[in-house]
Amino acid sequence: MDLLILFLAIAASGAVAGVISGLLGVGGGIILVPAFFHAFHALGYEPAQLMQICVATSTGTIIFTSLRSVTAHAKRGAVDKGLILSWGPFIAVGAILGVFAAAALRSQQLQVVFGAIGVTLGLYMLLGKRSWRIADTLPGRALGGLYGWLIGFFSALMGIGGGSFTVPLLTAYSVPPHRAVGTSPGFGMLISIPAFLTFLATGWGIAGKPPMTVGYVNLPSVVLITGMTMLTVPLGVKLAHRLSPAHLRLVFALTILLLAGNMLRKGIWG
Repeated sequence: MDLLILFLAIAASGAVAGVISGLLGVGGGIILVPAFFHAFHALGYEPAQLMQICVATSTGTIIFTSLRSVTAHAKRGAVDKGLILSWGPFIAVGAILGVFAAAALRSQQLQVVFGAIGVTLGLYMLLGKRSWRIADTLPGRALGGLYGWLIGFFSALMGIGGGSFTVPLLTAYSVPPHRAVGTSPGFGMLISIPAFLTFLATGWGIAGKPPMTVGYVNLPSVVLITGMTMLTVPLGVKLAHRLSPAHLRLVFALTILLLAGNMLRKGIWG
């Protein structure tokens, strides 16, 4: 019965994450990491690095979610392929380093990091003015490479697809919101693939892990979430192209604030 409840909870989270991924250009990790944490904790799986397992498992699902999302957005002409190719190598290197940084933290410390960064992003999207701009054009290769490295590092550290960083960053450089949302899952693939492989190769010898967890990755959850998100991502994409930029921004901000705020609370007070 406990396993059935776990599967149902994870499946429902996957369905929601798929819609959020297509709608907001994120990999769904902002939904999945808290969902995994609560599900595993409720069933009594409490290894010393539980949060790392949640982050790693989320990263595995982002590979397929991002692929589905970027393909759907590309059909609508909303993906900047040149930008993905330019920033891609820096993003991948940052993601690998982010995995090692996550592994070096205690589970509770990683909860605080996840929550604090998420709340900051949510507040920016909620309170920031649409008129705020860094520049009217995208930065050159040097600064773009630095942005890519930082996006990859913090996204892998949090188990998210990068959209939480790239959407506000690109819009601050005057990229239209729908194009920023469409390009973001392309970055998600470049984050999730190297991060996932690194998480698989690390995390051995940890006691108390959920069943069928390889390295830091719980494989059944990856398979279940992937199946659900493949079904619901197209719905999110359709919604993204029907909503106004203001509505997209509001949904994005409130989603992050709710989930990241709760994770920050748990990290600080338990």
